[in-house]
Amino acid sequence: MARKAATRRAALNALKRARRAADRAGVELSDWEGEFLTDVGERVKTYGRAFGDPEKGAPGQALSLMQARKLREITAKAKGAAAPGRPVRRRPPKG
Repeated sequence: MARKAATRRAALNALKRARRAADRAGVELSDWEGEFLTDVGERVKTYGRAFGDPEKGAPGQALSLMQARKLREITAKAKGAAAPGRPVRRRPPKG
């Protein structure tokens, strides 16, 4: 039970940090991004996690894989960095 509570607190803190970082940097979040942070935070507070389908996230996690990815993207946007992700692999031309 303590692990669930810690995971929940960590998710809520990450959501708050993302919003604070955007506010401090003066970055304008889109309406969708603002709603995302608010709605996901409310679901984590209410249910302990923000997704219902267990296949969408790891057991014991508060955010699904895609929610965590979008949170990282919003945080990167707030910090002025490029969105995180895998670098594009370029193959040398054949011939």
